[in-house]
Amino acid sequence: MPKKRHQSKYSKPPSVAPASLRLSSPSQPTSAEHGRSVNELLANLRRSTLNPQSIEASVSAATAPSVPPTLRHILRLPEPAVPAPRRVPRHRGRRPPPGPPPPRSWVALSQSRHATPSTLAHHGAGGQIRHWSMPGAYAPVEGSLVDMVLRHMALDWSQQRDWNRFYLYTLPSRLRSALLANVSEIYGPGVSLMDLRLVLSGPSASELAEYEVEPPDMDLLNSDVFCLDLPNSIGKSLSLKELHEFLFGPKKVPAPAEDAVQDSWDIPAPLVGPVTLLPNLTHLSLGVNPGSPLSVSWKQLLSLAGKLTSLTHLSLAGWPEPSLTPNAKLAKVISPTTGRSVQYGGTGPYSHTLDGDWTESILVLKRLSKLLYGLEHLDLTACGDWVRALREKSDGEFTVDFVDWSGDWGKITTLRLNSGYELPPDSSEGQVLRFSDWIDEATAVEKHIRAQRSGRGRWITVEKDVLPDNVRGIADRARAIG
Repeated sequence: MPKKRHQSKYSKPPSVAPASLRLSSPSQPTSAEHGRSVNELLANLRRSTLNPQSIEASVSAATAPSVPPTLRHILRLPEPAVPAPRRVPRHRGRRPPPGPPPPRSWVALSQSRHATPSTLAHHGAGGQIRHWSMPGAYAPVEGSLVDMVLRHMALDWSQQRDWNRFYLYTLPSRLRSALLANVSEIYGPGVSLMDLRLVLSGPSASELAEYEVEPPDMDLLNSDVFCLDLPNSIGKSLSLKELHEFLFGPKKVPAPAEDAVQDSWDIPAPLVGPVTLLPNLTHLSLGVNPGSPLSVSWKQLLSLAGKLTSLTHLSLAGWPEPSLTPNAKLAKVISPTTGRSVQYGGTGPYSHTLDGDWTESILVLKRLSKLLYGLEHLDLTACGDWVRALREKSDGEFTVDFVDWSGDWGKITTLRLNSGYELPPDSSEGQVLRFSDWIDEATAVEKHIRAQRSGRGRWITVEKDVLPDNVRGIADRARAIG
């Protein structure tokens, strides 16, 4: 039985145009146009990409709707351009962060606190020094939302402390510590006593009662505040005496017992006074800028240190030489026994340079070490003019006084002796020599401490500057001549 043949309803269109269309076309495509090789097509593509006119044509062609290959040959349209790759070619090195670049205001705002030492360099001795943050203290990530908000609040602190006076003390403890650090560094006048009250204890009781706000529980409000960073504020907008009275209150006096009768004579009288404001304070930064007309007192520091025995981190960046009578450096008095003029204070104008006498500085540092015997980190940035007292000895009447690095300060593991500046490119020979002397003195202190401990105490790391290679020859030549 013969097989039935079914003709397909749909068939592949012919590759050649029908006769009717071929006759109407002005010119027939040659076989060479249909038989171009791949290399010829690539060469034509390269020539078209090198020609700017062809680039514009290819762009316009790419935006035009697509045409089947058969009609393209009939209508004599140019070949379509190769589409651009969707994936951007990867660059060598670190991949840039996704998204658009940050605005200029954000970048300019993050340059002050996290600036490099080169931006903080100063040609004179009385400029701004670099203050390092306390290790272990909370600091928001640079450029984060919290960082930007705190810095904007510090820039507009004169308005923020008035409009938000009933909300500042309700912030989390770490945010309040970071806010005080930003205000102390960015805000021109610095942190005042009123600012400390608003952030750490809130408005006064009369203000809270006027607006019917419940006062905070002072025993719990600052129980987890352990860092107080006040660079550039001590001596300018806040004195050590004010800080002492704010943290511990005025001197406590016995309460007058008018109606109350004591059960026994042996029971001491109750004392009146506020509770300790920061009972768990371990990090304290009291840095100043050297050369500026600030009034800082070592006597007040010793009085404050007597109640801060729990401190583990202390910064005295930029402080002057230790002395209990700094204003009497040039004063002299007449001795009633000999009739001769003698130095009134413990340190004279030539005590360090000519006599090599560091007795008063050693005694002050020794008293400080006995009070703050729990220190683990000590920052003495920009104190290169008197760090020699850390390794010197003074002969007393019956004893030899010196700073005990194996006993009183035997727990210190980090001692920062940086200069706080960076040498400018056009430094004079005097600036280079002074910078080099600071580095040599820091190295001598490091050797002295390690020799005194003799491997029995903790290992200490002394952070110091490094003399640049471009000026090392000036220092070596000066040493050879001297």
